[in-house]
Amino acid sequence: MHLNHLPCATATSSSSSSSNSSSNSRPQFSNPNLIVEINSHVALFRDMLIHVGQTKDCPELREKIRKLRRTCVEAFKHTAQILMPQVKSAMADGILTDNPHLVLLFYMAQLFLRELVKSYRLIQVVPMDMSGYYENRAGPSNLGNVISQILLCKQFTPDFNEEELCSITKDSQDIAMLLSEMQEYMPQHEAFLERNAALDTNAPWPAKRRQNYICKNMSLLCCVSRPNYL
Repeated sequence: MHLNHLPCATATSSSSSSSNSSSNSRPQFSNPNLIVEINSHVALFRDMLIHVGQTKDCPELREKIRKLRRTCVEAFKHTAQILMPQVKSAMADGILTDNPHLVLLFYMAQLFLRELVKSYRLIQVVPMDMSGYYENRAGPSNLGNVISQILLCKQFTPDFNEEELCSITKDSQDIAMLLSEMQEYMPQHEAFLERNAALDTNAPWPAKRRQNYICKNMSLLCCVSRPNYL
């Protein structure tokens, strides 16, 4: 009697283990703290931009904004390098991906791109004289300026504002490329959340609309010189 029940028990056990392995096959992001850090950095970057042109605006603030911007860009790149291979591997194995970390990273990158465009315009409208700030300290510069100073025996003071515009342009291009890569793996039901008519329609926001949005933001940025502040 007991032997007759063994096959059933074995089948149940194997089916449960199969379902467990299936659920465990969904990609897991190993370091979700990276997402939390990026969210904090982007929020701080936005808060700093609010002070541009206000009483708290000063060369020290502009330098902090520059450094935080670079921190944000590198954090996005680093996190995407970890997350995207997991998502792509899961898709290649036929696993439908609904990764909350990918969704968060995508929307934070969208928000950061907007802030980059805003920072570009703020620097154009409210430039800051940084010459005094870099007199007694090593300002961001590239090797080309150093060589030029040696060959021409002339001290060059980098134009912080022009260099920032070029650096922001490059960073915006990098973030736009990340967005283009991530949006291909975004869950369909997440694709149209930012539309004003999202509550009134069942149709997803086409990827072309998102690409047009990215291109529109990028068209606002024009590089005025080679980027040295990288």
